[in-house]
Amino acid sequence: MKKKIVIVTGGVVSSLGKGITSASLALLMKLRGYRVDIIKCDPYINVDPGTMSPYQHGEVFVTSDGAETDLDLGHYERFLAQDMHRANNITTGQIYQTVISNERKGVYLGKTVQVIPHITDEIKRRIRLVSDKSDITVVEIGGTVGDIEGLPFLEAARQLKSDLGAREVAYVHLTLVPTISPSREIKTKPTQHSVMKLREIGIEPTVIICRSESELSPEIKSKIALFCGVSPESVVGEPNVKNSIYEVPLVLNAQKADAIILNALGLGARARHANLSVWKKHIPRWDRYAREAVIGIAGKYTEVKDSYKSIFEALHHAAALLKVRIKIKYIDTSSVGKKDLYRGCDGILVPGGFGERGIDGKIRAAAYARVNKIPFLGICLGMQAAVIEFARDVVGLKNADSREFSPRTTQPVIDYMEGQSDSKDKGGTMRLGVEPCLLSEGTLAYRTYGKKIVHERHRHRLEFNNAYRKIFEDRGMIFSGVNPDRGLVEIIEIKKHPWFVGVQFHPEFCSNPLKPHPLFVGFVKSAARR
Repeated sequence: MKKKIVIVTGGVVSSLGKGITSASLALLMKLRGYRVDIIKCDPYINVDPGTMSPYQHGEVFVTSDGAETDLDLGHYERFLAQDMHRANNITTGQIYQTVISNERKGVYLGKTVQVIPHITDEIKRRIRLVSDKSDITVVEIGGTVGDIEGLPFLEAARQLKSDLGAREVAYVHLTLVPTISPSREIKTKPTQHSVMKLREIGIEPTVIICRSESELSPEIKSKIALFCGVSPESVVGEPNVKNSIYEVPLVLNAQKADAIILNALGLGARARHANLSVWKKHIPRWDRYAREAVIGIAGKYTEVKDSYKSIFEALHHAAALLKVRIKIKYIDTSSVGKKDLYRGCDGILVPGGFGERGIDGKIRAAAYARVNKIPFLGICLGMQAAVIEFARDVVGLKNADSREFSPRTTQPVIDYMEGQSDSKDKGGTMRLGVEPCLLSEGTLAYRTYGKKIVHERHRHRLEFNNAYRKIFEDRGMIFSGVNPDRGLVEIIEIKKHPWFVGVQFHPEFCSNPLKPHPLFVGFVKSAARR
């Protein structure tokens, strides 16, 4: 069959959930038997989000091949249960970097290099690199229609239909249908203007998906259809879901959104039914679970919940498997002077991060969990905080620190990898992507995973300093996971504690609702026992 492309755009406001909608549509098509892939196009000029603050961009997701990408790729992996790669995230920075490099090499000799055709051609080339390997490729274009940054991507999306044919490309437009308070009147005008802007660019939507507080009436859908030039069946409501984002595919399927798109692509006649039975089994029903656990996430980006998106989802994957209601308590580690920060927590999770701000709070969180026998999971910098705390309070190394925060420390229990401390470039220069970890038999980590070798994703510059391993082991720390190729410490535990684990990698990136990550399952199970 010919390769098909589904373009997803957004209108009215950002943060409507294009990533979840795109992932849901891709899942429905995968469940119909098609080979599906998905791309996120980000209009910012950064080459990738790796150098951005979480306040700017939320979480940075890391793929198995070591790409720092938009957090929506996490949604794609969790919904599709398949790995994304570097090619699945396209940015303006990447596009211009390639085109300018080509210009310097003389690829365009004699020509004036312009947005059209050179920038748009490079965008289309990158889309085809992925789409040529799949039956259907969903392409999500970040931002909102009308943003100046996104215009080259929208123009490239318009050109694809001319290049490939009318039945090879479909357009899905996600908009907001707000409810005005206090009259509770539903307004369609923002959607009308958004579609008008899209049509000015030359794109006619195949399907309009409307985000709203509640379900839209047939009258509202008919009004949108009339003013936006689509059939009433092509106006799909996407109201807020009650329990979980994993209900969104059910909502879209119930309104035949996937069938309408496949019909537009000429696949409707031979498309098989999407079997959602397995998917439904893994959607949590929190009101039916008797047990409850309160998990404290002790970090410094707690004002922006998207900073810990994959951690939030991984916790809920584990909780749904265990049939446990969990309540997330976000704890700002910058507020170290406040008392009783961890009161009521059944488990404490310290996530990763960069920079000195909030590190004292993370160290105190690890100390509180260790001393009070509260289940603890430290991830990346969270593991390093636990190491520093153990060094100071148990081993007796009062000056123990990380070179990241104290370059002249005389007791660098956390130190840079070779060549990292003087690295001039910051983007894409860390230890990134999947690496192996060898587990020691008889340890908590080995029992949790149930196997000898595991592969996990990394994003960091500093490591446990192996010069201190012997003294730590003598005082009760267990190094239960080690990189077999480099000898680097991957997992720590401590003796005489119900569940205390620190990991140098990011297990949250490898969890999905059909297969929760073992470390999160073990952590939530231990917390629920309290």
